[in-house]
Amino acid sequence: MMYAYRIEGNRLHALAPDTPPEAAQWIDLYQPAPDQVAAVEALGIPVPTLEDMEEIEVSNRLYREGDTEVLTVMLPGLDAEKRRSFGPVAFLLTPTRMVTVRYHAPRSFETFPDHAGLTAAGCGGPLHLFLGLIEEIVSRIADLLEGAGRALDAAARELFDREDPMDRLKELLRSVGRRGEELASYRLSLLTLERALTTFALNMPRKSGQSLNQLLKAHTRDIRSLVVHTDFLTGRVAHVTDVVLGMVNLEQSDANRTLSVVAVLFLPPTLVASVYGMNFEVLPGLGLKYGYLIATGLMAGSALGTFLFFKWKDWL
Repeated sequence: MMYAYRIEGNRLHALAPDTPPEAAQWIDLYQPAPDQVAAVEALGIPVPTLEDMEEIEVSNRLYREGDTEVLTVMLPGLDAEKRRSFGPVAFLLTPTRMVTVRYHAPRSFETFPDHAGLTAAGCGGPLHLFLGLIEEIVSRIADLLEGAGRALDAAARELFDREDPMDRLKELLRSVGRRGEELASYRLSLLTLERALTTFALNMPRKSGQSLNQLLKAHTRDIRSLVVHTDFLTGRVAHVTDVVLGMVNLEQSDANRTLSVVAVLFLPPTLVASVYGMNFEVLPGLGLKYGYLIATGLMAGSALGTFLFFKWKDWL
């Protein structure tokens, strides 16, 4: 799919699907078809493939080809089945337009066109659109981090305030682990954004103006502060995970102690039964009329004595 937008005043106006792409200042390629890629490349803008965007080498993510600067970042979003996804997004910047290439759906690309003029950068040109979209992405990641923090707060409250959280330890551990994976992806997104902005700052035209330079520095500071906050939340994930695992170990220790005590309780009766079960002709009490009851009483008494000893030692 190809979405095209033209700047009108300080707003973005969506163009009709049959409008030629050269009329747009922002072309958004979402899982583009070959003919749509060809239409953009006809404008002299090389469109990277998904395989190129997924390469980890910096030379494949941050480079300049002719008048086009290519900046590839990793962003959270949704796949075609509306499941959480994490993948690359390429920004292709030219003097006249911005092209974005993506194969999943970050939320920022859906919300940005409606209020692009409300961002600090405005809609003055392709560079303004790029910085405005970066602002939208950073704000979205900040919202996601806030949601992860609230989820960790809820898990911690249930873990520490609930009287008997043992029945939900498995669900809590899975939930906290999921938050840890999300935080790792958010941190990677922020790091790739910071690296992309650093490359952009080095190649940004001098005529772009002091306001854009200040805005670029502000975005970089915001990203760095979010990285610090992400590290803080990651530390909380590790703390809550340690507590959950510690409670699991305590639960297992209690179960093992109970089994051990039960096993020890039956050791004295087993000893008595073993003695009287020996196949010797002469055993004390073997010929008594109530020998069976005496042996049973000895077994019960030895078990009760062991139980009372454990209660006295507070092992039960």
